[in-house]
Amino acid sequence: MERSIAALCKEFGLRLTSPRRIIMQVLFDSSDHPDAVELHRRVTAIEPTISLATVYRTVNLLRDKGVLERHTFGDGRARYEAAPREHHDHLINVETGDVIEFQSQEIERLQEEIARRHGFAIVSHKLEIYVRPLKKQKGRDRSGA
Repeated sequence: MERSIAALCKEFGLRLTSPRRIIMQVLFDSSDHPDAVELHRRVTAIEPTISLATVYRTVNLLRDKGVLERHTFGDGRARYEAAPREHHDHLINVETGDVIEFQSQEIERLQEEIARRHGFAIVSHKLEIYVRPLKKQKGRDRSGA
């Protein structure tokens, strides 16, 4: 990933400072969508001298350059992920805040069909579905069967 970070910085005309390299490495290695405070916690475990202000400046710069995507997922916190190579949507667990990425060709097809039916072509979109775990009921499985 180190070469990818250097290549990204070169591509976007960014200096590859040590703090920026560490912040980018932590973000790209994250399987979740950390907010700036959580990202700062992870970064300072590697380099304690990196300030929260540096994390905020870096994520804003990387977002502006299209390297990161910013999400709020309904909780008001700005959360980040590396700009995806492939389109995906999100399920957000309202009880835990966990975010699950998924892809569905059926949903994509339906969105295209709906847009066309209304005389539009989709330029871009994002789908966030807020979910709660199904509760098991005595004698019934989660599907209700």
